[in-house]
Amino acid sequence: MIGSAAGSRFHVHTEAGMNRWLRRIRGAIGMGLTWALVWAPVAVLIGMVVDPDGSLDEMWPAIGAYPGFLGGVVFAAVLGIAARRRRLDQLTLARVAAWGALAGLLVGVLPFTVGESTSKLPLWLLASVVIGSITLLSALSAAGSLALARMAEKRELLHAGADTAEFGAGIGPHRTRRNGAGPRSVAGVRAAGADPVGRGLLSAPGERRREQAAAGSGARP
Repeated sequence: MIGSAAGSRFHVHTEAGMNRWLRRIRGAIGMGLTWALVWAPVAVLIGMVVDPDGSLDEMWPAIGAYPGFLGGVVFAAVLGIAARRRRLDQLTLARVAAWGALAGLLVGVLPFTVGESTSKLPLWLLASVVIGSITLLSALSAAGSLALARMAEKRELLHAGADTAEFGAGIGPHRTRRNGAGPRSVAGVRAAGADPVGRGLLSAPGERRREQAAAGSGARP
C-alpha cells in the first residue's frame, strides 16, 4: 500500500512536470510566431529601401520572419531562466528590454558562427549591421511583448472586477426581498398598501392609548 501511494505521488509529480514543460514550449513557440509576424513586414520595408528595384532577388518576408521566430524563442528561454517564476507583466521594462537585446545578440551572432559570408561588404561592417539590427529589433519586440502582457493582465482584472460587481448586485436585491428588511422593499410594500407588520408597528401607540382611555373611562364611577 505504501508502495502504491509512493508510485501515485511520483506519477502526479512527473505529470505536473511534463505539463509545465509543455506550457513553456507552447509559450516559446507562440512568442516566436508573434515576433515572426512583426519582423516579416519590417524586413519588407527594409528591402524596399535597400533594394527598390528588386535586383537582389531576396525573399524579404522570410529574411525577417526566420530571425524573428528564433529571437522570440530565445527570448522566451532567457525569460524562463532569469525571471525566476515571475510573470512577464511583473517585470520592469529595462530588464525585459535587456533580455530581449541579449536574445537578439545571440541570434545575430549565429549566422556568422555556422556559415561564411558571401557579401561584398567587409565582414565587420556586415556583422555590425546584422547583429545591431537584430539586437535592436529584439529589444523593441521584448518591450512590446511586455506591453501586451500588461494590457492582458489589466483586462483580466477589469473583467474580474465587473463580474464581482455584477455578482454583488445580483445578491443584494434578492436578500432584501427575501428578508423583507430593506428600505426599498418596505417602502414598496407600504406604497402598495400591503404592510400589515408595518401598520401594526406604526399604529401600536395609538391603539395602546385608546385602550388605556377606554379602561380609564370604564373604571370611573
